[in-house]
Amino acid sequence: MDTRLLHTFTALARTGSFTAAAAELHLAQSTVTVHIRTLERELGTRLFDRLPTGTLLTEYGRGLLERAEDVLDAVARLRADGDGDARGPVTVGAPESLCSTRVPAVIAALRTNHPEVDVRLYAAGTAECVEGLRSGRLDLALLLEEDANFPDVTTEPITQEPLAFVCAPAHPLAARAHAVTWAELAAESFFLLEQGCSYSDELERRLLAVSGARPRPTRFGSVDAARSCVAAGLGLTLLPLTTVEEQLHQGRLVQVHGPRLADVPVRLARHRRRWTGPAAQAFSQELVRQSTD
Repeated sequence: MDTRLLHTFTALARTGSFTAAAAELHLAQSTVTVHIRTLERELGTRLFDRLPTGTLLTEYGRGLLERAEDVLDAVARLRADGDGDARGPVTVGAPESLCSTRVPAVIAALRTNHPEVDVRLYAAGTAECVEGLRSGRLDLALLLEEDANFPDVTTEPITQEPLAFVCAPAHPLAARAHAVTWAELAAESFFLLEQGCSYSDELERRLLAVSGARPRPTRFGSVDAARSCVAAGLGLTLLPLTTVEEQLHQGRLVQVHGPRLADVPVRLARHRRRWTGPAAQAFSQELVRQSTD
């Protein structure tokens, strides 16, 4: 069987759309259609139900998906055994804060040590990263999570991210010499990252737990948006210290000394069963090296 047909099959299963699968594979949509029809003819059964909203795997198709991924994984291993050099694409998902702080140094080091490795980086939260690993869209992911127990996904802690409360220099809390209490923080406006960000969610839970308090949290999908609102004097935020160090140095933001919050682990995640190829291994090794230097 032509493994190209299996590549097309798994791409269509992931995306649920002939158009999206064609874009991912850099093929014409008609070619994707021909590949699926050819595979269905060879197997003697329908693999997808064609619906107005997209495609849906049939019962047989769902059973085939895991076996097809195993076959493609085995083929990739065989090719790597013949040439162990790290080359080709590695697709990585990571929170926006890590995309802008830790990952650039890894990419720069890879361009020197493994110039044929092509890192494809996607900013994504934990849920999207885990789904990407399960579906095969991602080879690796970085998670900012205290606990990371996800089916089919294994993680290893790489380093820690200290967190910082910050506000504008003119904010009333900026000049406080002693630590701000939870009750005082719960009376403020906060600009936090979107739902699913572990430390933002934990902060909101703690603020809501203050008796009689009515915190005013606003959620954003962007670190830059949260920083900009805070720099404009609209309230406070809680972010990894690495994402605000430049603004603190420039005097655009001031760190607020509040209750002690535990550092957030940075975890490297991968699919539990899927093989990690040489390019992904090179990324992982460089990430560990950069994080421990």
